[in-house]
Amino acid sequence: MTRFLAGGRLAVLVLSATLLGGCAGTGGADSGGTDTVAAPPPGSGFDYQLGGPYDPPEGATVVVRDRTAPPAGAGYDVCYVNGFQTQPDASAAFARDHPDLLLHVDGEPLVDPGWPDEYLFDTSTAENRRRLAAIVGPWIEGCRESGFDGVEIDNLDAFLRSEGATTASDNLALAEEYARIAHDAGLAIAQKNTPDLSSELRAAGYDFAVAESCREFDECAAFTEVYATVLDIEYTDELGAGGFDDSCADPGRPSSMILRDPKLVTPEDPTYRYASCGR
Repeated sequence: MTRFLAGGRLAVLVLSATLLGGCAGTGGADSGGTDTVAAPPPGSGFDYQLGGPYDPPEGATVVVRDRTAPPAGAGYDVCYVNGFQTQPDASAAFARDHPDLLLHVDGEPLVDPGWPDEYLFDTSTAENRRRLAAIVGPWIEGCRESGFDGVEIDNLDAFLRSEGATTASDNLALAEEYARIAHDAGLAIAQKNTPDLSSELRAAGYDFAVAESCREFDECAAFTEVYATVLDIEYTDELGAGGFDDSCADPGRPSSMILRDPKLVTPEDPTYRYASCGR
């Protein structure tokens, strides 16, 4: 699942992405990507539909959906891929088929405290990163085959929950390989949360950002100073409707910002909420 917690609440010390070993590089600090892919246009209306697909709200031309869902076809489609942890419905099978690619504590897979049905990948060695890229890479390529335009890679910040078993450098090295795979497939790639690493990810080839609760936790500048396109999702149980209205009036906010219910349910659910600045 996606993170509903901002990724930058803990400060991290990282190496420059240009010094990371184990994976090939993509792009550079000047280009921030490739000439063959395009990020969503800055200021686009968008929706975040990880709880299930539905007809996009009026004005939403950029839609993020899970890789198992079809593209919305509203203009620009972004595919969600969990690149550093298992998905809940795949955790048991992954633990059975690839136990050595998961972190373990006391003989059991290490779980994400916020999502106890997700297991953390072991990114601590170049060989593990190579094997993980061989598994996740086809998921990324499948997004393009399904008709998506970009891909969002979640849980880069899993090293903060690894009990010291993995580092920012380990995950950045794998993130760089994901960027290469995405660009080779013709997809733009989005950084997800982890604002502390924005400059490193931009240098590694990332094209835009998807941020959660960056207004709530005063992290938006870490994204907007690096990327032209930032898609920010705020939540009703954090910023709330009043805080969202105030944020929409702030010229310093991300140009694409929405308010959603925390479980990202579909409109048929009575707890569904959606609002977009200026729409």
